[in-house]
This record gives sequence, C-alpha cells and structure tokens, in this order.
Amino acid sequence: MSRELPALYECLDDRFRAGRCMNGDAGLEVLHTGCRWVEGPVYVPAWRQLVWSDIPNDRLLRWDEETGAVSVFRRSAGHPNGNTLDREGRLVTCEQGNRRVTRTEHDGTITVLADRWQGRRLNSPNDAAVKSDGSIWFSDPDFGITSDYEGHRAESEIGRNNVYRVDPASGEVRLVADCFGAPNGLVFSADERRLFVSDTGSGVVRVFDVHDDGTLSDGEIFATAREGARFDNIRFDEDGRLWVAAMRDGVHCYDPDGTLIGRLHIPETTANIAWGGAKRNRLFIAGDTSLYSVVMGVTGTHPTGPGRRRWRAAAG
Repeated sequence: MSRELPALYECLDDRFRAGRCMNGDAGLEVLHTGCRWVEGPVYVPAWRQLVWSDIPNDRLLRWDEETGAVSVFRRSAGHPNGNTLDREGRLVTCEQGNRRVTRTEHDGTITVLADRWQGRRLNSPNDAAVKSDGSIWFSDPDFGITSDYEGHRAESEIGRNNVYRVDPASGEVRLVADCFGAPNGLVFSADERRLFVSDTGSGVVRVFDVHDDGTLSDGEIFATAREGARFDNIRFDEDGRLWVAAMRDGVHCYDPDGTLIGRLHIPETTANIAWGGAKRNRLFIAGDTSLYSVVMGVTGTHPTGPGRRRWRAAAG
C-alpha cells in the first residue's frame, strides 16, 4: 500500500500565502533517485542543466532540462559537496575528499583555488559563495575527515571549523569567521552588505556585516532551527526571503525579519536547495538519495548576482 504524504506546503504565517510562496506545483517531481547522499545542486543556465554531488559515490552528476536525461559529469571528483558558479559561469566545487576548493575552467581543466590556510591543510570545504568582486567565500567544517564515508578520515590540521575568503587578485586565503560549531551554507544579501552562514553544529543561521576590505563583523543570530532539525545550505528569493534546507524538517522559508513563515514537506532528509530553470522559479531540492524539483510562484536569485533585486529595508 502506498504511503500517504503530507501536503507540500505548510503555511505558518499569512505572509507565506500573500507572498505567492504557495502558488507553485502541488507536489514534488522526482528527477533522479538511487544516489547515496545528494548535495550541492547548481543550475548552469548556459547548458540548461543542473549539476549536483553524490558524495559517497565520489561523483558529480548532471540533469538535462531539455531531455530529462541524467549522466555522470565527473567521476573521482574528490568527494564533492557544494557547487556554485563564478562571475564567468565556471563551476566552483568544494571537494571534501581532496580538502580543497576548485574551479572547472571552460576547457574542462581544473584550477585549485584553496587547499591550505597558513600552510595547514583545510578540513573539508563544504559550500561556497562568489561575491561581485570575484572573491570566493567558503565554509570548512570537518564532515569529510570524521570518517571515510564522505571523504578520508584524518585529523584536522587547523583544529577549528571556519569560514574563509579567497582574494580574487592574490589568491590569498584569509580567515574571516571562526565562531561556528560546523559552518555550512552561505549566501550574500542582494546588496552584498551582509553574509548569511548556516551553522549545522549549533542549529542557527548567523548574519555578518561585510566590509569593503573583505572582513566581517557582528555575527548575530538570524534564525534558529526547530527542535530536531539542523540547517544545511541557504538561498534567497528575489523578494528577500531566506529559504533554508532544514535537515529532517523539509525546507524552511524565513521572512526578511527572521520569522519562519512556511515550510515545504520533503519525504527525505533535506540537504541542499538551489534555484534554477529558465525563469529561476524552479526550486531544486537534494534529499538523502534523490533529486527533487518544484516549480514555484516565487523567483530565486542567481548565485552570482545579476538580476537580483535589492535587499528589502526590513532586513536592516
């Protein structure tokens, strides 16, 4: 007998309904299943494809929007986790197993962007965000070195789980924040004056002020996970709402003032989310073993910034 699933949308505040957050598909579409641990979806507009990570299987996969076909993009990929695009549309990947952040050039070659800080190997880079000045910011928890399942068991050479910035001119890797249990997803506000970082270790999303010299300050708590949930990666829509992959609790939607206004119910543990499609109104959702999507009534921001609306005044 088939298992009855809950309705996709859960409205917790009238702003969720008024903001057209419930105007999309009534159910999830399963694009692919049979992975071990799905992470890091990123939509590549030039290809009309979505690239994502299957960490324990050590590969990057891709789904073609035109045909629905799924194929292997790269094997022996360094146990990849988070993916994003830089300002030139090149793929930036956090390789947990290789303990580095890389960029795939247009000719297919791979450039190492960061693998050490102050001469010590990184832990296991998890997620990355690209700022309009070309700098690359990434989180570095220890998930990939705690066992051989998602990487290679090893001792941390740094002894902390931090967030770093790669300078676009010099390539210098600079520590920018070290106040986390396990930093995970990160995303800039539309005006890039704030950086939001989810901390899986403490179950919160923190927000930092971003200064012109590439440093951060404050780090106040923007949102706290509900009991039993943990935050993974985070993405904005064009109206300034923050969407959060809340492991074991679906996808959360937060108003710019930090209020949890709604949820999407997902039948598996939710690891990552990404906006894509021709209109950027398709939300891709990474579950335990499956890749899902839902066409929404709202539009997501582009990971590299073009076309984004300004951050609402309500956000500060």
